[in-house]
Amino acid sequence: MAAQSSPSRRRFLLGGLGLGVAGVGALVLGWGVLPPRQRLHGSAPLPLHDGAVALNGWLAIQSDGTVLLAMPRSEMGQGVHTALPMLVAEELDVPLNSVKLIQAPMDKIFGNVAMLKDSLPFHPDDQGRLKALAQWTVAKAARELGVIVTGGSSSVKDGWGPMREAGASARAMLLQAAAALWQVPAAQCRTENGDVLHPDGRRASYASLAQRAAAIDPGTPVLKLPKDFKLIGQPAPRRDTPSKVNGSARFGIDARPPGMLYAALHLPPRLGDTLSAFDAAPILAMPGVKKVLDLTPQLAQRSVSCAAVVADTWWRARQAAAALPTQWKAGPQANLSSAGVYAEFARLLDSEAGYAYHASGEVESKAVQGLRSVKAEYRAPFLAHAAMEPVNCTAQVKNGKVMLWVSTQAPGIAVDVAAKVAGVDAQDVSIEVLLLGGGFGRRLEVDMVAQAVAIALQCDGAPVQLVWTREQDTKHDMYRPAALARFAARLDEHGRIASWDNKSVSGSITHQYLQRNFGLPGAGPDKTTAEGEFDMPYEIANQRIAHVIADSAVPVGYWRSVGHSHNAFFKESFIDELAHAAGQDGIAFRRAMLTQHPRHLAVLDAAVARAGSAPPGHAHGVALHQSFGSIVAQVAQVSVENGEIRVQRVVCAIDCGIAVNPNIIAQQMESAVLFGLSAALGGEITFQEGKVEQGNFHDYPVLRMGQTPEVETIIIASAEHPEGVGEPGTPPIAPAVANAVFTLTGKRLRSLPLRLA
Repeated sequence: MAAQSSPSRRRFLLGGLGLGVAGVGALVLGWGVLPPRQRLHGSAPLPLHDGAVALNGWLAIQSDGTVLLAMPRSEMGQGVHTALPMLVAEELDVPLNSVKLIQAPMDKIFGNVAMLKDSLPFHPDDQGRLKALAQWTVAKAARELGVIVTGGSSSVKDGWGPMREAGASARAMLLQAAAALWQVPAAQCRTENGDVLHPDGRRASYASLAQRAAAIDPGTPVLKLPKDFKLIGQPAPRRDTPSKVNGSARFGIDARPPGMLYAALHLPPRLGDTLSAFDAAPILAMPGVKKVLDLTPQLAQRSVSCAAVVADTWWRARQAAAALPTQWKAGPQANLSSAGVYAEFARLLDSEAGYAYHASGEVESKAVQGLRSVKAEYRAPFLAHAAMEPVNCTAQVKNGKVMLWVSTQAPGIAVDVAAKVAGVDAQDVSIEVLLLGGGFGRRLEVDMVAQAVAIALQCDGAPVQLVWTREQDTKHDMYRPAALARFAARLDEHGRIASWDNKSVSGSITHQYLQRNFGLPGAGPDKTTAEGEFDMPYEIANQRIAHVIADSAVPVGYWRSVGHSHNAFFKESFIDELAHAAGQDGIAFRRAMLTQHPRHLAVLDAAVARAGSAPPGHAHGVALHQSFGSIVAQVAQVSVENGEIRVQRVVCAIDCGIAVNPNIIAQQMESAVLFGLSAALGGEITFQEGKVEQGNFHDYPVLRMGQTPEVETIIIASAEHPEGVGEPGTPPIAPAVANAVFTLTGKRLRSLPLRLA
């Protein structure tokens, strides 16, 4: 679809939004007093053909009754191409299988409002006016930005309002069209399975009414009450499963435009190295090689310095790129090491107070100073994303136009960066978003898009597919930040937590992401660094949670569950330490601090009850964590066999608000647990002399089938607004396993990955 975005306006608004988030204040712009931008009608008609009739900016009716739904969110295995059509089908009263997806155009109504709104660093228990004002302002700004992006477990949460309204609005238009045709009151008519019906037996299909309905103003959409739901809440099967089973599903790497060439990269051996020279002659003499290119001058901050080889097959391009003789100028990270990173973290924790994200009471009051003190330090490593589909992008630059075929989480940002690299207007960039073979945050980045466009610019109008190798993907990722956290707590004479002081340090993802992708300087606090620490539900009177941002020489990016992924390990492990120090059971210890949090208590109790007792030779570990609006408790059944940690069973309870599709929620909990276990038991990226030491799955392992535990999911019934599902299952698994290991061995593991040796 051709882009309709305005990069300069986006940068201006995003800069203002960033200041608003950093200061937790209002975004003061002239439009602030106006109503928020509507999300029902686009700025241009939907791109339709074959007589389809649009009823609003989201959906249209074809002549055969098929509903065309504009889909702005990327499918990367999380099931949104099933869950989101359910919202529309429910309100429109059509069968789910009658909804066909088309790619949404680059229009502001499809921007992800919920994801930006959730970036505000407020405690979940905060019900104050400042929070309400900040959320309203950021949501309004997000509507103006209109950034189309998939992430933050926000797709269903964001679509819950506008997509249901689109279905309800269209249904009202069709119902009124039938009433006018039959000259009866609309209140006498009802809808069912794509038809409008009257009590006297008359029936009209949506297809026959669409043209007449398109001219009707439906007024304010009236949404169904939960008691009237027929689809929402039902375990519908995934719509993308058949094509993935029979091989017809198209991922980014499956793009095959006519005349396509292939490209492979020669990337720097160390972080920060710059390509200074290469010898193209021997490479150009190799079979099938078309071009050898230095991409560094074209890419600026959008990519590492690199060369590319273009050939008639990818294997030839890869072999030639690997053989390219190059010379590199060492960068400032030439001596970077993991040990040096943690040493700098320790120095910062010693010397910096950090930004306090949450404070209540006084952690150093006279009343607590004489009480028993417990201290601990935890750390987590850098992590790669390791998605199964390698990083790739196919691009064509021809006649002043750019065409992209790419599996991306951020099509709007991809369009903007392609326009900048090609030197064209964003309106001259078209994009086809294909299925993602895993994203986990890596495909929020657009470095591969910039690289592919830079290559295509020099290929005389031919489309070019760029594919990274697995080793390149591992060694040149935007990694989950490493982190170091210190805790100091005091226990009173009853074994209750009297004070809690937590300070952590890591690099800032948001600072780097804004600079890489928008050219904006990172400033102020970054919620992702401290989320999962400052927003815990436990009722502790005196607490202070702070974070220190370290200038990271390592490129860092969003990773499934972001800061929660390691902060949950820190927080829930230390809670268990305190329970042990107090001589109490970890479950009872938590329950006593949740007297004002009944939803959290219900989730914890449900998981514990289902788990039962651990069999002989095994132990249960428990963790409770809230992230992306959802509350998850996990009980891990663990054994230690020949010095190795084995997880046999995980019981996972979740309260995510209204469960749109329980089947998908269970799948996502299973996926998140296994993803988190891979990191907990083996995930670690280390640096020595500026180089990443891992390269492939032999030294950056993911969980194998034989290591996979049974995962049981309990979905707590709720009438609350739907919350996130894709990520909340990941954070609790590492501390649950670590807590079980302590019960088995008496050894407290405070570093990830979890190793007994």
